Amino acid sequence: MNKTLNPVPVCFGGEWREIKDVATTPVHNPSTGDVIAETPLCTAAHVNEAVEAAAAAFPGWMETPAVERARVFFKFKALLEENFDDLVRSNTREHGKTVVESRGDVKRGIEMVEFACGVPSLLMGETLENLARGIDCETIRQPLGVCAGITPFNFPCMVPLWMYPVAIVCGNTFVLKPSEKVPLTAIKVGKLFEQAGLPKGVLNIVHGGRDCVHALLTHPKVRAISFVGSTPVAKYIYETGTKHGKRVQSNGGAKNFTLLMPDADVENSTRGVIEAAFGCAGERCMAGSTAVVVGAAEKTIMPTLVEATRRIKVGPTDRDPQPDMGAVITRQHRDRVLQLIETGVKEGAKIPADGRGVKINGAPNGFFVGATILDHVQPGMTVAKEEVFGPVLNVMHMEDLDAAIELANKSAYGNGASIFTRSGKAAREFKHRIKCGMVGINIGVPASMAWFPFNGWNESFFGDLHMQGREGVQFFTQQKVTMSRWFSFGEGDVWHTEAKK
Repeated sequence: MNKTLNPVPVCFGGEWREIKDVATTPVHNPSTGDVIAETPLCTAAHVNEAVEAAAAAFPGWMETPAVERARVFFKFKALLEENFDDLVRSNTREHGKTVVESRGDVKRGIEMVEFACGVPSLLMGETLENLARGIDCETIRQPLGVCAGITPFNFPCMVPLWMYPVAIVCGNTFVLKPSEKVPLTAIKVGKLFEQAGLPKGVLNIVHGGRDCVHALLTHPKVRAISFVGSTPVAKYIYETGTKHGKRVQSNGGAKNFTLLMPDADVENSTRGVIEAAFGCAGERCMAGSTAVVVGAAEKTIMPTLVEATRRIKVGPTDRDPQPDMGAVITRQHRDRVLQLIETGVKEGAKIPADGRGVKINGAPNGFFVGATILDHVQPGMTVAKEEVFGPVLNVMHMEDLDAAIELANKSAYGNGASIFTRSGKAAREFKHRIKCGMVGINIGVPASMAWFPFNGWNESFFGDLHMQGREGVQFFTQQKVTMSRWFSFGEGDVWHTEAKK
């Protein structure tokens, strides 16, 4: 490891330390291309150490009253708010988001902690007196044990906080494996949680790639796995984890459709499509990466949409003034996005807004791709089927609402879909018939907040219980049913009854 760089530590049983004598992978500042840290690629032995620390902490944390566990989260939330600006800077530096986008990332993470503060009310069971004559029945929810989370690069603060606050407030202990590309913000947040009074071993942090992930998926003491990432990996996580007897909630990728109806408000729909397609440089599973222009909307909306896309300013986000859009995560990912644009053009798509070859003054080595529109994309094209995960908007054209819904429903994915319209009838028809888990009506990114599930369908989600909300609590707990009957002295006692005879 290069000693001039910030070491990326692990946390096992409350001990923060640097792992030596293992391979590492670089953490970049995408705005400059500079390497700012090196992430250790932990081995199965390191994973075992983290899991064992979590297992040792579980009995004591499980027996801690739920209200006392929640009080730690009130302190944690306050610390996150006090350190908000520092977390935003860290997020922007290692990911490349704009400051505005990083503020949203951190804010949504804090909302999950806020939700966790109220989880004790969701842990309460149910009772029914006289289920049968003299017999009462009750349910309680108990934690599972050691749980693990495997998170992606695109939301360094928010996605880990989708997972471990709910798991931990429910009484579980946790092993987090943040993306090796963006581990620094997750570490800052973990240290704040420690300052809030979390006992040692309740949250552990390990780093690595495929070997580290496989060790978590197969470890006998890990009871549940949460994952967010691409669909091929999500499927692997689900199949491997369930094969080894674990609960799994595995969120994959998407091709989210945005329908633009002829009666849509031009200004608001354009803004919604721009934010959905190019926010976070398109690196999110809820990106509105495909716009379906319906009928006359080609004339009313498309010219404005193209012009607005051409005006998007791209640049480094680690300085002022802030651009409209930052870099993508790595040089390799930038090259992949550019190659997919080239493929789209070769397969017949038009390119009215071209982000290739963008040059940024003062940041020649940043990983930049300009906002791009590929128009007249056809269903069989590569860009219509693959998740680009970059600032590329596919535009497809349909004659009417029925055809547009039919097109969207042929997608293998099912995270989100939106419609922009003034027609209540069209909106209701769309909401009723579209085959996805999160629907937007005049909203570009219909991602649910902490109190509702993040509700992917089809190949965008593998599992039964989603993250966030009540389903998150249900995923991280198991229900126990108790039936009871109490006798008066001697009643039902066969020996006592026979002796009296």
